[in-house]
Amino acid sequence: MVEEIEIQTKADKFFMFVIRRSQQLSKATPYIKGCDLLEGEWGKVGSILLWRLVFDGEPRESKDRTDAMNMEKNMIQWRVLEGPVMKEYKSFLKTLKVSPKHEGHGSVVKWNMKYERIHEKVAHPERLLQFFIKVINEIDQYLLLEE
Repeated sequence: MVEEIEIQTKADKFFMFVIRRSQQLSKATPYIKGCDLLEGEWGKVGSILLWRLVFDGEPRESKDRTDAMNMEKNMIQWRVLEGPVMKEYKSFLKTLKVSPKHEGHGSVVKWNMKYERIHEKVAHPERLLQFFIKVINEIDQYLLLEE
């Protein structure tokens, strides 16, 4: 499941905020209450993060491992290890890639979710995708105010 979101922030500024200042994301959006580094280093492959979120009005936590990162391509990949998502999916991989627009200013955020449902009756995570689109847009607005 892939979505592309156009934002006004420069690609590297947006990407660096997400990977290096994850603990500050709660200032940008009310949907993220915090992010704690449990193992490793901020913005490094193998690091384990605990995200505290508000999804559908309910508090949630998600324990994720940074599986891959490419600084030149502004790409990071997180694998969900624990949390409510893992009750419905055998595996869940989230990829964020931020690229400059080819024309004009701003960037394009490509959000990709690869997952395996535990059975066919489990819905595809479309509500979760909408959640991430809201979060991306709010981070964009926050970063524009910082300029």
